[in-house]
This record gives sequence, C-alpha cells and structure tokens, in this order.
Amino acid sequence: MTDTELRMLMAESVQKCHRAVFDRYCNYVYAIVINILRNCGSREDIEDCVSDVFFKIYKQLDTTTEFSGDLKSFIAAVARNTAIDAFRRLSLRNNRSVYIDDDTMDELRSDERIEENAEKAERSHIILGKIKELGEPDTTIIIQQYYYNRTAKEIAKSISMTASAVQKRSSRARLKLKDLLCEAGFSKEDLI
Repeated sequence: MTDTELRMLMAESVQKCHRAVFDRYCNYVYAIVINILRNCGSREDIEDCVSDVFFKIYKQLDTTTEFSGDLKSFIAAVARNTAIDAFRRLSLRNNRSVYIDDDTMDELRSDERIEENAEKAERSHIILGKIKELGEPDTTIIIQQYYYNRTAKEIAKSISMTASAVQKRSSRARLKLKDLLCEAGFSKEDLI
C-alpha cells in the first residue's frame, strides 16, 4: 500500500483505511510476532501483541502522517519493537529466564531475517490460497505432487483417476496457477 493509496482511503474513511491496513498486513505482523514470542508466549499473548501492534499503527495513522519510506517497513518496525517489548514483559512476568538458542538471538538482532521469514510465510500463504482456488481435483493433485512428492500413479490411485489424466490435469493446473500468481503480484522470475 503506497502513501497515496493510504491518503485516499484516509480521506474517504478512517475505518476503511484501518480495515485495509489490517487486511493487507495482518499475516505479516502475525509472522513477525510469533517468530519473536514463540518460546515464551501463549497463543493469547501472541494475539494480544498483534492487537497492540495494530493499535500503535492506527494511532500513528492520521491525515497529517507522512511516510517517506514504505508503509510495510514502518509496520515491520512497529511489530518487531512491540514483540520484543512483549518478550521482555512476559519473561519478567513468568519470573523465569527464557533460554534462547543462538539462532533465535540472531533473529532478534537481525531485522532482515525477521522480515525475510515473515515475507516467506506471507508468500506461502498466498500460494496455498491460489492452489485452493484451482478447485478439486486440481488442488489435491498439486498439493500431493509438490508438497508430498507423490508420483502421478500414486495420486491417480488415491483419487480414482488414471495416471495420464493426473499428468494432464497437473499440467493445466500449473498453467492456471501461474496465471493466478501473476495476477496476485508475483513476477515471472519468482515463479521459475
């Protein structure tokens, strides 16, 4: 979402703007928060933290706010900082030390890795959603083929089709999926 799009939505309705920001970035924020709180927070703690992130974002969004950079970067920074604060608070509340492995500490220190992981999770979510849009039996064929590494013969047996029919449907489904992903904003280079 660009600054211009944000301004237009804000002028139209603050509620619509907030809803659009939430719809667009909810999974992204959730991925950042869960990545930081996974070792010390419950599901409720994670959901509370996500709510706090959007509260802080909404507080900053008004008609005079200007984002010289990308809105996504701003949201990532708010999510990361809020989650780290929650991590500290939860660790103190639980009155115990939370042991963190070296990889987690590197993730807490590195903004890039957290954003990269969140973007991967968001990309996977979009791809699975587009696979589901293919409809049955194409969805089952693609998932079985690419997520479970099953052969056409194995898939055919499980869904009562011939192996050649599975191969043809798979080929057509991949072309349709490529078009759906291009419509969703993926570039041709991402799909190779």
